[in-house]
Amino acid sequence: MGLLIAGLLLWYAGHLFGRVAPEMRAGMTARMGEGSKGVFAGVLLLAVILMIAGFRGSYFYPIYTPPSWATHVNNLLMFVAVVLFGLGNSKGRARSWFRHPMLLGMFTWAVAHLMVNGDLMSVILFGGMLIWSVLEIALINRMQPEWQRPEPGAAKGDVRLLLISAVIYAVIAGVHTWLGYWPFGG
Repeated sequence: MGLLIAGLLLWYAGHLFGRVAPEMRAGMTARMGEGSKGVFAGVLLLAVILMIAGFRGSYFYPIYTPPSWATHVNNLLMFVAVVLFGLGNSKGRARSWFRHPMLLGMFTWAVAHLMVNGDLMSVILFGGMLIWSVLEIALINRMQPEWQRPEPGAAKGDVRLLLISAVIYAVIAGVHTWLGYWPFGG
């Protein structure tokens, strides 16, 4: 549990540092130049490694029993989450629909996983990421209340996004299966 919590804390620190201490972050960039991005990327990579190691190495402590129908909703929400993650870099029309598509993708990912995982480690991991995504959205909106809505691109960009998302979704399902987590119920 300690590794998981340490990973979550590093994730929060790495992402929120520039928002809660912009002067310190600017000072780091002034001293280190572009190398400061590498420091934060390293912190976030370490955070992910710690979260995965902590989650995989933990005992199963049930808190609630997910409903059987939640698996199907989870799978739909996971596809939506993958699309939202990709939407931030899309060239299609849909990119102008949401201000924070990647953070909404993280929120959707976390909710989907909480629907099908009722153990303590899942609640800590996915609940922690859900709280982080909401906090990050709130901080961005407070610091930058005006949003420059991107110009919608061509509809073919949305088709491309859906096709790429379907492939990524299949890869994610394959990785889950390989790790021993059959994502489709039954």
